[in-house]
Amino acid sequence: MSETVTAVRAAEPVESVTTPVVDVVVPVYNEEADLGPCVLRLHAFLNDNFPFTARITIADNASTDSTLQVANHLADQLEGVRVVHLDRKGRGRALREVWQGSDAQVVAYMDVDLSTDLNALLPLVAPLVSGHSDLAIGTRLAASSRVVRGPKREFISRCYNLILRTSLQAKFSDAQCGFKAMRAQVARMVLPLVEDGEWFFDTELLVLAERIGLRIHEVPVDWIDDPDSSVDIIDTARKDLQGVWRVGRALGSGRLPIAELRAAIGREPLMEGVPLGMVGQLVRFGIVGIGSTLAYMLLYVLLQSFTGAQVANFLALLITAVANTAANRTFTFGVRGATQAVSHQLQGLLLFGIGLFLTSGSLFALHHWAPDSAVHLELAVLVIANLLATLIRFVGLRWVFRQAGASPHRATVTGIRP
Repeated sequence: MSETVTAVRAAEPVESVTTPVVDVVVPVYNEEADLGPCVLRLHAFLNDNFPFTARITIADNASTDSTLQVANHLADQLEGVRVVHLDRKGRGRALREVWQGSDAQVVAYMDVDLSTDLNALLPLVAPLVSGHSDLAIGTRLAASSRVVRGPKREFISRCYNLILRTSLQAKFSDAQCGFKAMRAQVARMVLPLVEDGEWFFDTELLVLAERIGLRIHEVPVDWIDDPDSSVDIIDTARKDLQGVWRVGRALGSGRLPIAELRAAIGREPLMEGVPLGMVGQLVRFGIVGIGSTLAYMLLYVLLQSFTGAQVANFLALLITAVANTAANRTFTFGVRGATQAVSHQLQGLLLFGIGLFLTSGSLFALHHWAPDSAVHLELAVLVIANLLATLIRFVGLRWVFRQAGASPHRATVTGIRP
C-alpha cells in the first residue's frame, strides 16, 4: 500500500502489552468532539463487561482538525488504547491496514458514534473466538433488531440490500452496518483482494467472503441513527453502485481467484451441482429473460422491414440467444471464467434451434391462416411461442450448467495457507 501508516502512541510499548484476543478498531475522520466520549465509554465497557482481553485501536484517517491530538491523549491516559495514523482518508483503507497488521485473534470495528448497542459485541465476536464462524456482522434488518432512524435512510438501506441480492446474489442481510468482526487469520487471506478503500469496503468484503464459502454470522442489533452524521448519502450511493458493477464484472470474468481461496481456506462446496435453489435460479433466469425478450422485440421490429419476418426472427433470436446464454451462465447458474464457455454456447445454440423451430413454426402457421396479419399480431404470436421456448430453455440450461457448483481446479494462491 502507498499510504504512510504510523503507530503514534500507546499506553505501553506494544511489545509489553499482552496480545489481545480482540482488537476493536474505531476509524475516525475529523471526530474531535465525539472521539473522547466514544473511547471512554467503549473502554469502560470492555473492562467491566467483556470476558476477552481487548485492545482499542483508533485509526485516524488523515483528520484535519484536532482528532489526532485527542486520540494521542486518550492513548496516554487509558491502558490498552493505541493510535494508528494514515495519511489518506477512507474507512476501508484504515480497516485494511489495521486488520492486516493486527496481532489479535479477532479483529473488529465499530463506528465512532456508537450507534450500535455495545451489548451486541460479545455475541458478535464469540463465534469467531470459538472458531465456528469466520466473519460476523451486525444487522439492522432482522426481525428482532430494534432500529431508530428516519424513513429515508431505512428506504435507502433496504433498496441497496435488494440490489445486492439481485445483482451479486448476496445472502447477507445488512451490508453497511458499522459493526463487524473477522478472524484475523482469514482476514489476512481475503483483504488483499478487496480493492475499495472507502464505504463500499464492507460490501466487497462480504460478497467475497460469501463466494469463498466463509461462514458469516449475523447478530441482530439495537441501533440508533446519528442525526449529525457527516456521510454524503448521494455520493456514497453513487460509489456503491460503481462498486457493485466492478465486483460483478470481476466475478463474471473469473478474475478473482475464488476457487483457489476456497481450496486454501478449506471451504469448497459440500457437494457438486448447480448453485442456488430452483426458486433463486428461476428469479434470475426471469430477469435475464425479460431483458432478452425486450432486446429480441426491438431487434425484430428494426430488422423486419428490411429482411422480412422469418429472417428478422432468425437474426434477432440468434443474437439474443448468444447474449442470453452468456448472461445465464454467469448470473443465473454461477459459472465463472472461460472454462467450457465455447461448449456451453454450442449447447445453448442447440436450445436456440428448438426455440427457432417453435417461433418459426408459429410464424409459418400464422401466415398460412392469416397471410395479411399485422406486425403487432406477429409479435403477439412470437411472444407466446417464446414463453414455451423459454420454459424449455430453462430446463435445458439447468442441465447444461449442472456442474456449475464444481471447482474445476485446486491451484494454490501464492501466500495463502489453510
